[in-house]
Amino acid sequence: MPIPAAPVAPAPHPSLPVDPVALTRALIRCPSVTPADAGALDVLTAALAPLGFVCHRVPLQAPETVAVDNLYARLGTGAPYFCFAGHTDVVAPGDLRAWTADPFQGDILGEGPEARLVGRGAVDMKGAIAAFVAAVSALLVRDGPPRGSIGLLITGDEEGCSINGTRALLPWLAERGERPDVCLVGEPTNPERLGEAMKIGRRGSLNGRLVVEGVQGHAAYPHLADNPLPRLVRMLDSLIDCLLDEGTAHFPPSTLTLTSIDAGNAATNVIPAAASAAFNIRFNPLHTAESLEAWLRRRFDSVGGAYRLDLTLSGEAFLTEPGPFSALVAAAVARVTGLQPALTTTGGTSDARFLKDLCPVVEFGLVGRTMHKVDEAVAVADLSHLTDIYLTLLGDYFAGNGS
Repeated sequence: MPIPAAPVAPAPHPSLPVDPVALTRALIRCPSVTPADAGALDVLTAALAPLGFVCHRVPLQAPETVAVDNLYARLGTGAPYFCFAGHTDVVAPGDLRAWTADPFQGDILGEGPEARLVGRGAVDMKGAIAAFVAAVSALLVRDGPPRGSIGLLITGDEEGCSINGTRALLPWLAERGERPDVCLVGEPTNPERLGEAMKIGRRGSLNGRLVVEGVQGHAAYPHLADNPLPRLVRMLDSLIDCLLDEGTAHFPPSTLTLTSIDAGNAATNVIPAAASAAFNIRFNPLHTAESLEAWLRRRFDSVGGAYRLDLTLSGEAFLTEPGPFSALVAAAVARVTGLQPALTTTGGTSDARFLKDLCPVVEFGLVGRTMHKVDEAVAVADLSHLTDIYLTLLGDYFAGNGS
C-alpha cells in the first residue's frame, strides 16, 4: 500500500461559499480521461483545503495496471461521519468535430433558464463533485463546523477497470480506522428532471465468454470433423428461452443479453475448430455470481462436448433497504425540487457496489440524459439546485433528523 502524501493543513473556514458552476468548469478543463488525472485532484484539493479539509493524495497501482491517483479528504474527526463519494475520471470525448463546444473547456451555451454547461464530465460526474464542495462550503458559512465529520472519497478509476480506485481505497481507509456512517454517491440518477429518482441499490453485472471446441475440417466431409457451431447454438438456445426470475420488490427481472457470436471463419467450405459467444447478465439479489455460474454450467453440460467458460464479475447485486438515510435524502430532494424521488435500482454499475460494504449508501446526482454522449451538458440551474439539495441533506443530517 503506498504511503500517502503529507496531508494539506486545515485553513480557516470561508466567508463566502464555493461557486459550483465555476468549480465544475475548472474540473472539466482537466482532461482526466481514465486513468489520467490531468490536474483534477489538484483543483479539488485547492478548493477543499481552505474549507478545513485534511486532504490525502493516494496513488494506487495493482500489478500489471497503470497507476491511478485518488483523493481522500476529511473535515473533522468526530461522529457522526457523512461521506460524499465520486469520480473525476471521464470517458473519452470521441470525435471532437461532433461537439458543439470543446469538451474540455466548460463553455456555457445559452442564457437564463436555458443556459447549459457543456463538457465531458459535466453530469458524470464533475458537476456533482463541485456541488459536494459548494454545499459543504455553504454549510460552513451558514452554520460553522458540523458536530461530526464530512468526507470526500474521490477516485480516478471509476470509468476504467475499477481496480485502483474505490475498491483499493477501502483497505487503505480500514488501516487508518476511517469508517463513514453513511455515504452519498453523486452519480447521475435522474432520467429527465432533477428530483425524479435516487438509487438505493444496483443490479449485479456478470460478463461471460463461452468457447465451444471442435475439430476443423472440410465442409464437404463433416464426418471427418467436429463442428462446434451446432453445440454452441444449442447452448445459447438453452439460455435465451429461460427466465432467470420474475424480479423483486425493488428490482426488475434479471436479464441475459447476447453480445457477440464468432467463429473467426471467413471461408464457406471450412468447419471451424472453435466458436465463441459473449454475453452479459444483469441480475438482482436473488442471484450471485457463484449461483449464476452453476446455472450456466448445468445448461452447457446438458448439451455435452468440450467448452470453456470465462466469467468476469463487475459487481454483485446489492440493496440498501429503505430506512432513515434514504428517507433523509428523499426529503431533501423533495424540499428543494418539489418532487418525491422514486427509489430505483436501474442502470449499470457504480462504485456504490464497493461502498455498500462500508456503510449504508444512496446515490443521487444530476440528470443523466447526456452522460457519455457528444455534447454532454448540465443545466446551469441544476448545479445550483443540486448544491441546495446537498446542503439541505447535510443540515438535516447533522441536526439529527436522520442517520
